[in-house]
Amino acid sequence: MKVLVIGAGVVGTAAAWYLTKAGHEVTVLDRREGPGLETSFANGGQISACHAEPWANPAVLPRILRWLGREDAPLKFRFNRWDPALWAWSLRFLANCTGGRAAVNTERALRVALYSRRCLQQLRAETGIAYDHRTRGILHVYRDPREFGHARKAAELMRRHGLPRFDKTAAECAAIEPALEAVAEHLAGGIFTPEDESGDAYAFTAALVRLATARGAVFRTGIKVIGFETNRDRVTAVLTEGGRLRPDGIVLAAGVWSPLLARSAGLRLPVVPAKGYSVTIPVAGHGGAPTVSITDDEHKIVCSRLGERLRVAGTAEMAGYDSSLNQLRWRLILDQARALFPDGGDFERAEPWAGLRPVTPDSVPLLGATPFRNLWLDTGHGTLGWTMACGSGRVIADLVSGRKPEIALEGLELGRFC
Repeated sequence: MKVLVIGAGVVGTAAAWYLTKAGHEVTVLDRREGPGLETSFANGGQISACHAEPWANPAVLPRILRWLGREDAPLKFRFNRWDPALWAWSLRFLANCTGGRAAVNTERALRVALYSRRCLQQLRAETGIAYDHRTRGILHVYRDPREFGHARKAAELMRRHGLPRFDKTAAECAAIEPALEAVAEHLAGGIFTPEDESGDAYAFTAALVRLATARGAVFRTGIKVIGFETNRDRVTAVLTEGGRLRPDGIVLAAGVWSPLLARSAGLRLPVVPAKGYSVTIPVAGHGGAPTVSITDDEHKIVCSRLGERLRVAGTAEMAGYDSSLNQLRWRLILDQARALFPDGGDFERAEPWAGLRPVTPDSVPLLGATPFRNLWLDTGHGTLGWTMACGSGRVIADLVSGRKPEIALEGLELGRFC
């Protein structure tokens, strides 16, 4: 089958790899000048099944109220303009802020994340792909005992669904990651997920493009897709600035641009952009950078060692399609990293970045079939695109090939919002 994948980030590239392995003739289109230059370029670097707890949960509501009006808020809504999509998304988000919904959505996200991690490990074993990866786990640290208590409950739910997570004292946190010794006395404790990983999503994407190309996939960049033409239950053409394309099948993996393209086919995807920031800090000559990936839950930042660099990422800003750098917000991340790891790197040479993450109101991706027999969705992964990329790509390849996926798709498809 001739399959067109729209989007050459880590999610679309992973789909292209598995589709090519399955024997399909694959072409990938991307609006940017090269693969992986949008959300995949400088993200937090974590393969983090431990982050499967959805944004929408009962504990987030009082936090949002406290954060209102604060420019330094970890989650900031900018409602200073009329944005119907964001308002509709927000209502659905609030509807998911119950204990019952949070538990259901945790299981759904974790189902994809655990499967994807296994797929990534298998891909790495088969190909030897290198991307500054580390397999030393992810350690969440907490200063506030109440926050630590809430996190322990969420960790228990994840353990019941098959993710090993372990409560740690402050001293045990410093033993796992000695770079935390400077702040250990201020910690209430931590939760360690030893089977999670970290690595450079952009390096992975670039390497996987080369592997997929060697198998016959074609990547065409600098091509903007405009929309779809449809007839009854099929997409008959993909409209680009260069003309019409008529593939047999289409995979929509365009991140935050997916809902804009889907609209031309009459589909309403509840996906909105959430701007995140990162800084990349050189660590050569500094002995205080972590080697275990760290999540500071109080400040909502993640820290991943990528070779001789420290990647620190965090915050979410609901500000539409604005990807500009807000100096206050990225410098806040830098200051928090400096406080956590005083000798963690050359902070004066930090490189800031901002990207748009495609988030659904329930923090569960849109994965699988649509009302059109030849259009599949692989989008809406939010902050877990790198975590879920390989598993999502494998699911898509199975569906396109007419095979039953290895994980259940209940609660992952678009139908849950209809």
